Amino acid sequence: MSAESARRFRVGEVPPLAEGATDRPDTADGIADLLVPGSAVAIVPNPAPADGLPNWLGACGKTQIAVMIAESLWRSNVIDALIWISVTNRAAVLSGFVQASVAATGLEPTGTADSVAVRFVSWLGETPQPWLVVLDDVPETVDLSGLWPEGPAGRLLITSPRSTPALGRPRSRVIPVGFFSTREALNGLSERLSANPIQRQGAIDLVETLGREPLALGQASAAIASSNLTCRDYRDYFVQRRQEIWAGADEISSAASVTWILSLERAESLLPSPSVRLMLVFLALLDGNGIPGPLFSTQALFSYLGGDPTSPNAADPRQARDVLLALERAGLIIISRDVTPPAVLVSSALQTAIKLAVPAEFQEPAARAAADALLEAWPARETSPWAAAGLRANAARLQDSAPDSLWADGCHPLLLRVGQSLTDARLAGPAVEFWQDVAARCDAKLPAGHPDALVVADQLAAAYLAAGNAEEGVQWYQRVLADRTRELASGHPAIVAARANLARALVMAGEPADAVTVMLRVVGEYEQSHGDGHPDTLSARDELAAAYQAAGDYAAVSRLLARSLADHERLQGPRDPLTMATRDRLAAACLAQGKIKDAISHYKRVLSDREKELGRSHPDTIATAASLSAAYQAAGRMPAAMQYGERCCADSARVLGPDHVDTLVRLVNLAHLYYAVGRVGDAFRVLHDAAARCERVLPPGHALTRTIRQSLANIGEG
Repeated sequence: MSAESARRFRVGEVPPLAEGATDRPDTADGIADLLVPGSAVAIVPNPAPADGLPNWLGACGKTQIAVMIAESLWRSNVIDALIWISVTNRAAVLSGFVQASVAATGLEPTGTADSVAVRFVSWLGETPQPWLVVLDDVPETVDLSGLWPEGPAGRLLITSPRSTPALGRPRSRVIPVGFFSTREALNGLSERLSANPIQRQGAIDLVETLGREPLALGQASAAIASSNLTCRDYRDYFVQRRQEIWAGADEISSAASVTWILSLERAESLLPSPSVRLMLVFLALLDGNGIPGPLFSTQALFSYLGGDPTSPNAADPRQARDVLLALERAGLIIISRDVTPPAVLVSSALQTAIKLAVPAEFQEPAARAAADALLEAWPARETSPWAAAGLRANAARLQDSAPDSLWADGCHPLLLRVGQSLTDARLAGPAVEFWQDVAARCDAKLPAGHPDALVVADQLAAAYLAAGNAEEGVQWYQRVLADRTRELASGHPAIVAARANLARALVMAGEPADAVTVMLRVVGEYEQSHGDGHPDTLSARDELAAAYQAAGDYAAVSRLLARSLADHERLQGPRDPLTMATRDRLAAACLAQGKIKDAISHYKRVLSDREKELGRSHPDTIATAASLSAAYQAAGRMPAAMQYGERCCADSARVLGPDHVDTLVRLVNLAHLYYAVGRVGDAFRVLHDAAARCERVLPPGHALTRTIRQSLANIGEG
């Protein structure tokens, strides 16, 4: 990433301001002034904001303050980049940073989400482009190590439900925020009731009775605005209900612990239907920072709210819409109409209160309906690494809210879909943690050999490989193979697939000889069951070639790949991606054997085919140009090696970015070329630049950084 790629952008759904929201000149004045370039500010609830009243579940309006600050900075052009992330877990932050990286550079992400996010955080630390990152509702348990943004041009704004958050981010200014002042509360109440000023009668008394609590005042003002009540009428009603609910209580109760019940009653008067309470329980189990609109048109929700589950007709979205409108008018939810279809926001404090008040027998069907609705709304194909971030966040909240409900009849398919989504989004670390948890629950809740347990074990093994932990991957694939061999008939496709996966893991774990033994058996089984020309047989031969290559038997590699190349050309055509990939691997094997002329011939053919089919800017084309440069260098044809070396470095920097690890490796190779032809100054310049980039974007002590430093030392000694 570079300053030249700077563009104005915003990423993430900034929550809408609540109706009647006003500035907080008395209780939040000066927070925006503290948020200067290079600063980090955390807004947290004051545990006892005024008169000893409890701060009910941390509801102090901190997110609304963050919204006002963020939108003000954006509208006034103080910042050029606004990144808003609701921090459900680490995966949510990774997804947000990957999306922001694409918005900042216009380049598609490559590598794992972790690596893209780390590079983006590095960019934030260097760019002169003014930015604001808002990490909203950061839970105390989330691990954001390596993801805390900082930089001289940036601002970091954090909100947390904990009054003493263990953020793990050094040099954060923590600002406790309490309830409204009397003036702020009256301003908000007056604004909300501006359509009928008569309703403001008794406003001062109501404000003081509610303790100036932001959540309570929001619910009360909505209930009043949707009725013929005045503030005085509502206050009398509130006092009566508080005495009924909290009779004999030793402590002063929070006003919001009563107003939400009054708002529920108001919603039921607006729409007399059991579906109002059913919907509220449904919403309480999901991610209140944003419940995606597609859930509200699912057959699962329609059936849960009382629709006929046997009806052949699709779910009627009007039913859910009417319920949501009633809840919104009563002040229990916010409907964000800035997205299509509209999303729903619910206070986390309200969600907690609902879950505490509603018996488990009512939460169980709501949890099952939520799981089914999420699965129904999930797109069959995710178009980007962050496409399903909202669905993943809601699934995570559901798991926290009602974990046992997802295991009533085995592992709910939603869990498998979530794990697959994490894998598809290349969220390697979160995927491992997720599958570890699901595998542990399988062991605890399912009988040995259960089909769901086999699927989960296979997915956990794959997640370990994707995260670079090959040793754990081998152990889990061995477990999968043993279980499937025990449960299934000999020669079953699932057994063969498990054996192939084990071989792949063995290669990654540095045990190629064992991998060859396993893959020879796999190839034999595929040839016997599918025939020589079947795609599975060809794929197995390619895997066997990879195992031979890892073992250093390049003659065997060349024989297998030459045969596979002929089969691919016959079956798929010369420019099929598989054909081109096989020819590319054959070229590498020839080069390793010292058959340099053959290697150059194959690489030239692959480069030509990929340029025609994929274009010069495709990463595969760039990689082939780099390989051809190396082959020319091995042949001593230095001008041609230089031509393709410089070309691939320029294309790699343009397409992948100058800080991408592949670009850095190619720069190092180019520097060695320069040195080989006597251009020592150019070699030193390229290596010096690459070293600086490596130290900025790679972990300390990375092998590439050490290699470059050693090369620089060698040049200096020379």
